[in-house]
Amino acid sequence: MASTDYVSQNHLLLKPKEASLIELIRLLYSPELKKRCFIECSEEEGEQSRDFRRRWIVFVSVVAQKLFLILKEPMAMVGDVLESWLNLLAANGGFLALLRNYFRGNLVRLDQSSSASILGHLDWRVELDKNIEPNDEKYKGSLSMMAAKLAYENEYFITRIVQNHWKMRFLGFYNFWNCYLEKHSTPAFIFQDKINDPKLIAVAFRGTDPFDADAWRTDFDISWYELQNVGKIHRGFINGIGLQQDNTWPAELDDHDQQGVNGGQQNRSFAYYEIKKMLKAMLQENKDAKFIVTGHSLGGAWAILFVAGLAIHNEALLMDRLEGVYTFGQPRVGDEHFGTFMTKKLQDFNVKYRRYVYCNDLVPRIPYDDKTLLFKHFGPCLYFDSYYKGKVLSEEPNKNYFSLVWLLPKYINAVWELIRGFVIPFIKGSDYKENWLMRMLRVVGLVIPGLSAHSPLDYVNLTRLGSLPSLPSLKYLIRQEDSKVE
Repeated sequence: MASTDYVSQNHLLLKPKEASLIELIRLLYSPELKKRCFIECSEEEGEQSRDFRRRWIVFVSVVAQKLFLILKEPMAMVGDVLESWLNLLAANGGFLALLRNYFRGNLVRLDQSSSASILGHLDWRVELDKNIEPNDEKYKGSLSMMAAKLAYENEYFITRIVQNHWKMRFLGFYNFWNCYLEKHSTPAFIFQDKINDPKLIAVAFRGTDPFDADAWRTDFDISWYELQNVGKIHRGFINGIGLQQDNTWPAELDDHDQQGVNGGQQNRSFAYYEIKKMLKAMLQENKDAKFIVTGHSLGGAWAILFVAGLAIHNEALLMDRLEGVYTFGQPRVGDEHFGTFMTKKLQDFNVKYRRYVYCNDLVPRIPYDDKTLLFKHFGPCLYFDSYYKGKVLSEEPNKNYFSLVWLLPKYINAVWELIRGFVIPFIKGSDYKENWLMRMLRVVGLVIPGLSAHSPLDYVNLTRLGSLPSLPSLKYLIRQEDSKVE
């Protein structure tokens, strides 16, 4: 095996489909993880399972995953119905107009190029902010967030917006094979900013669909692989872009690795390898071009792990031409060892890593960061409060979300966010008016603070209205991170 091929030896893999009620109960009082049929782990992890807290977290993760497995079809059905109705209402001009058109026989049918996702209906803005110039420090962050939001849409919708509204070059939409879910469920698209910065290519990964139980199951799975000299990486995230089912992450795939499943009838193409190949061709054709990678939520996890793959496999050409990684509401993807490895690699190649976190968003605060789970963020956090005022921090406040100290402030802030939705258009303009669907989500946020804060709307707002942290403070924090590496 080549030196740039990686094999995972230490691991913790949970198999919720195989977990019976009796086995789950045994897990709570038996320290022998390896005896549970739904757990596969290395000797090192098995020895640490005597800690009840560790077993409890495994128990909660498996139960949550089983719940999502049960709810998979109902969630998908509700999501499909809701999305269809939202698009019908939008196409016909509202509920009353929909009834009028129906009875007159003039019902406007759905068109894929204009049919939006549920997240798209939460925030209909598709235009780039004309107040942010290409030479503005905010430009790439704002462009990245709009691309991360657009990644939730279908190929026809994305193509229309990129070409007709942004006046940019659409390079392709792809839905790659996901080894974790064993289906094509890792979408991404690529485009080129041919007007404002003709040398800039962008890759945007799609995040978690709110009614996709499999995607939520991925988020709640605490399984991990450990790569030698790299660290522990979240299993669901890394399997989604390229780590193989035999626990290897080769630098390249041969024909056997790329062959189809089910007798060769279904082609498997993996995001890491295919995007890497396409970028190499584009960058070799345009010697001055650079690229950025972005994503919201799960898409942010895939974005930074795609870059991790380039760093792990010593892809010097691509790392040299990588201008930056911009993630929004990104969950934790690895342990402290992995963070140290990535911090050094990003520093060596002078790559910007901008991890945006809005207020009480719960997703950047999972998986749990403590001595039991070992998941940790790395690099500077660009944190914005509910007034869209930014700070550069090493970690977002209330890093694990469930602190009792933060309980009351979170509920008070959720009330303020609901009120702010009615006030902000009078202060900042009609572009910031929240629709009825977003206001309903704000109401849900009164019950679960931080849920509505994860929506793309607030991240678009902070990239436009937010006061960016000063570059000196950002560089100072990066120096602090570098000192930890040394």
